[in-house]
Amino acid sequence: QVQLVESGGGLVQAGGSLRLSCAASGRTFSNYAMAWFRQTPGKERDVVAVINRRGGSQYYADSVKGRFSISGDNNKNTVHLLMNSLKPEDTALYYCAASTYYSGTYHRNYEYWGQGTQVTVSS
Repeated sequence: QVQLVESGGGLVQAGGSLRLSCAASGRTFSNYAMAWFRQTPGKERDVVAVINRRGGSQYYADSVKGRFSISGDNNKNTVHLLMNSLKPEDTALYYCAASTYYSGTYHRNYEYWGQGTQVTVSS
C-alpha cells in the first residue's frame, strides 16, 4: 500500500506562487509515476502535471505550461508542484496521485490518491 499526503495549499493573490508537496510512504517510489490533478465542484478531476519516476519525463496540461513545474525527489519519496503566475481559474482542490504502471493523464488509472489540498487564487 501507498499513502500520499499533500501540503502547501492556501490562499494567494493572482500572480503569486505556491509550492505543493506530496509525501509518499509505505512503498519504494522509484518505479512509480506521480501526478497532480485538480478538481472543482461539479467537474471531472483534470490532470495538471505528471512525472515519470523512471525516466523523468514530464507532462503538463496546456493551461499550466510555462507556469507550473513538477519535480520529484526519489530519495525522500516526495513530489512537488511549483505554481507560478497563479490565476483565479487555478482555484481548485489539488490531488497528488501515484500509479505503479501508468504515466498518462486519465485519473482512473491512478491507484493511489492523497486527500487533496485547497488552492484558492483571489483576483
